[in-house]
Amino acid sequence: MSETHVSTAGSGRRRPARKRLLEAAARRFYADGVVATGIDTITAEAGVAKMSLYNNFSSKADLVRAYLDARHEEWLGLYRARLERVEGPRDGVLAVFDAYADHAAYAYEHGFRGCGLLNAAAELPAGDEGRAVVRAHKEEVERLIAGHLEELLPDRPDEAGAMAEHLAFLLEGAMARAGLEGDGERVQHARSMAAALLDRL
Repeated sequence: MSETHVSTAGSGRRRPARKRLLEAAARRFYADGVVATGIDTITAEAGVAKMSLYNNFSSKADLVRAYLDARHEEWLGLYRARLERVEGPRDGVLAVFDAYADHAAYAYEHGFRGCGLLNAAAELPAGDEGRAVVRAHKEEVERLIAGHLEELLPDRPDEAGAMAEHLAFLLEGAMARAGLEGDGERVQHARSMAAALLDRL
């Protein structure tokens, strides 16, 4: 779910409370962190009563999981949109990088801070269900890369798998550096590196 600012005034107040709560949580969790963001902050920003939050989510942990699921679905939407414009498996791999670059380009309230999923996972304790959501997202990203590479290298499955892991690591490293530097330029560099690697296959 996008962290771009959405006003709760006017027509915004007619949106369902669950949607407004998720939008507010997305903005605050990304900008300020999961642990630092309290329920009162989220309900105030969403313009709803605290009881409304508990009518939609069983706990703050449930809201955090919903936020992580929404970010995953949002990224998948960006990836699918990119995939509609590609021709062939090589460009399919690069569509994964482009989807991350698209996420980095959002107008975040306090600037780009890296992968919101990994940022949240870093705050959650070992064994937390939210961490499993983040892990599943990252594993799916690698599977998507692998699927394109298997199509590109139909007779070299081992090489396709190894390259998928390599490119997934390249992407994660780029996102970490991009988050520290506050913009998506490292993701663009990683895309160029990935393209060069693909051209040598």
